[in-house]
Amino acid sequence: MTDWAARVLDEVDAAAPAAIARLAELVRVPSIGGSDAEHEIQATLASQLDTMGLEVDHWRLPIEDLMADPGFPGAEVERAEAWGLVGRLPGSGSGSPDGATLMFNAHVDVVPTGDPAAWSHPDPFSGRVVDGELHGRGACDMKAGLVAALTAVVAVRRAAVPLRGDLLLACVPGEEDGGLGTFATLRRGWRADACVLPEPTGLDLVPANAGALTFRLTVHGLATHASRRTEGVSALEKLLPVLAALDRLEADRNAEVDPLMDRWPIAYPLSIGKVQAGDWASSVPDLLVAEGRLGVALDEPVERARRALEDAVALACEQDPWLRDHPVLVTWWGGQFASGRLPADSDLLHRVARAHTAAGGGSQDTWAGPYGSDLRLLTAAGVPTVHYGPGDSALAHAADERVPVEEVTRAARTLALLALDVCGVG
Repeated sequence: MTDWAARVLDEVDAAAPAAIARLAELVRVPSIGGSDAEHEIQATLASQLDTMGLEVDHWRLPIEDLMADPGFPGAEVERAEAWGLVGRLPGSGSGSPDGATLMFNAHVDVVPTGDPAAWSHPDPFSGRVVDGELHGRGACDMKAGLVAALTAVVAVRRAAVPLRGDLLLACVPGEEDGGLGTFATLRRGWRADACVLPEPTGLDLVPANAGALTFRLTVHGLATHASRRTEGVSALEKLLPVLAALDRLEADRNAEVDPLMDRWPIAYPLSIGKVQAGDWASSVPDLLVAEGRLGVALDEPVERARRALEDAVALACEQDPWLRDHPVLVTWWGGQFASGRLPADSDLLHRVARAHTAAGGGSQDTWAGPYGSDLRLLTAAGVPTVHYGPGDSALAHAADERVPVEEVTRAARTLALLALDVCGVG
């Protein structure tokens, strides 16, 4: 191990207690997508990055312009404002053959907490540490990864490593519902030669992920008094043949999957997450709106995935006398996550694995995620990207979300060594 690597790891280890305290502080900020706290946490981080000696670009996103862009990746919550943030540790040779730029990209937004009674602690944003795990919404997804990346950048800065290339930390809003923040960061002009998303992978290597398309089904029925229900048509009952068709479609789409997806019982899930119907208990409901998500296979064009669902719904309608004359309307809205994959000719996966080993990270598996992420925006922009970070994605979006604090430090050690490798040392 070089002297620079040893110095950087010493800085990471020395900062570990403060890093966990920072993680707890950030978890206590309820930065649910679309809330005021989503941009307040950006202001807090901008101040911290400035204090830590980084160059800071903290800007208000031109939301209307971004949403009008043909490439806009979608959104599911309304935002009156949102803020981008990039911290830059400049190298001496950025943009030249001897200086590559590395970006760590982490989102600050979190999903709602769900049923408070499902949490074992009354405060879902507690940030408390129990048995070596830090609890709270956003702890795993993905403020632990954000803190690991921040700790790595600051360790390199404090060790006064003479990097050749730039080291960037992008803190982005709006990842959970489409990718607003990363889209805006790219439109701002920020680029890198390589990027790591410290999403929760349990410190495994994830060079690809499936996509996820949000859809809405509108089902019409015929209202009447509930006492004469056979003279009406329940929109709720007419959803049932459509659900059966979607079950068959999911099975067909998962009959054969990419080997990177073999670990998942269902690689490309198709699910309904929200159903609204009726407006009176004693009336037959004449309108139902269901919303769900369609998994997109690795390397599958988004339009092909959409067409598969639309065709399945159309076939179900054709086989039902009522739906034949009153077909279900399919609309696509909200987050539209294409699948993404690290380019085959990139050596980034090998570099991350090598840094993980050098940092004492232990054994690793390599797999693809069954979820959408900002990886697809970055790779589409020509930035080779992988997922590597602390935490188990099964706990993301769940009650009692938590992350092992020891994994946060291990991830920070790996990312710090990766910075020396990719950016180069003068």
